[in-house]
Amino acid sequence: MNPSINIDEYIDGFPETTQAILTTLRLEIKKAAPDAEEAMKYGMPTFTLSGNLVHFAAYKNHIGFYPTPSVIIHFSSQLSNYVTSKGAIQFPIGKPIPLLLIRKMVKFRLEQQMEKMPKK
Repeated sequence: MNPSINIDEYIDGFPETTQAILTTLRLEIKKAAPDAEEAMKYGMPTFTLSGNLVHFAAYKNHIGFYPTPSVIIHFSSQLSNYVTSKGAIQFPIGKPIPLLLIRKMVKFRLEQQMEKMPKK
C-alpha cells in the first residue's frame, strides 16, 4: 500500500460497488463525528479525534470496520449476525451495511474519546 495515498485515492482503487459502500460509510462516520479528522493510518481510512476514533477498509468479500474492542463488546448483541474479532467487524459485500448501527458505534467511540480529553 502506498503510504502517501489519501482516502479518496484509497476508495478509487476499488470496484464501483465497493467504492459506493466505502463512500457511504465515510459519510455516515462524518455525520456521527463531524469534528473528527480524516487520515490514513495502518493503510486504512481513519477518523481521529484526540487519537484514533475508527478505521475502515475494504477486502474482496467484506468491509472491515475497526471501532476498538470496547465498542464491539458494548454492541455485541447487535453484532451477532456479523463476523467479529477482538477489534474488528466484517460487513459482507453484497448485503446491506447497518448504517444506523455504525452511527451508534461511532457516537459511542466519540463519547469515549471526549471523556479522555482535558476539560476546559
